[in-house]
Amino acid sequence: MESRSGILFALAAFTSWGVLPVYWKFLAGIPAHEILMHRLLWTGLFAALLVAVAARAAEVRAILRTPRHLLALTVSSLLLAGNWLTFIWAVNRGEIVATSLGYYLNPIVSVALGVLVLREKLRPLQFIAVGLALSGVVAFSVLRGELPWISLVLAGSFALYGLIRKTVPVASIAGIAVETGIIAPFAAFAIAWREGHGVGAFANAAALGGHKPVLLIASGVVTALPLIWFASAARRLPLATVGILQYIAPSIALAIAVLFYDEPFTRAHAVAFACIWAALALYSLELWRTSRSVVVPLN
Repeated sequence: MESRSGILFALAAFTSWGVLPVYWKFLAGIPAHEILMHRLLWTGLFAALLVAVAARAAEVRAILRTPRHLLALTVSSLLLAGNWLTFIWAVNRGEIVATSLGYYLNPIVSVALGVLVLREKLRPLQFIAVGLALSGVVAFSVLRGELPWISLVLAGSFALYGLIRKTVPVASIAGIAVETGIIAPFAAFAIAWREGHGVGAFANAAALGGHKPVLLIASGVVTALPLIWFASAARRLPLATVGILQYIAPSIALAIAVLFYDEPFTRAHAVAFACIWAALALYSLELWRTSRSVVVPLN
């Protein structure tokens, strides 16, 4: 029963993240930075509600009383905001394929950071996987004449975020509450300023569409629920299973981009994705071999 419910929670989380670009597409016409402000504010308020309902206030107070943890979560909140801003901007610019590539790259970048920062040692298959992923980025750059910077920013910022959360021993709900709580007041001030000057989404609801302010408010729930589902899945499933299932999200996003939004999938994309998919196959094989009995203690 635990494994079955874990699979269902994982499918809910990763499917939600996979279709999330469609949600941001519905908010087209609103600047990416304003969408980000609302996402931060409403996620912060929803996280605060979760803290109250789940009786996690003591965990939040413990974080606030520990300067090292508070500083680390301040940095992680900025990384998270930067990642969200890049993602929203890229989606509404018609670059969902690039975001998909970024989240395929993310596990490989995380492995590389583990070597560089935590002095972890690469196993042979991991070493080959990192090399293949790097080859894909180089091939894309040569064929397109430019770096896939959107993909690299998304992969790098989220890998750094994961590194901080890995090294700071705080629970997931309390952690996200503090992260969003740090930056939500600034987001609220910016929203109030835009609304006061008549350039905000609520002030222009009639022109933008009456549903868009509702979607902005709901972005907090849309953001927080998959995080809760992911945490529930991670407590019930081996790390290897979670690691393999995470590729559902970028796969859905890639399919949506190409099949529904007619984004181009060029020869450069094909070469880059082939290299990275091969790298992920090796990475997943190594993860499955070494982590079948490990469960991620997210709570």
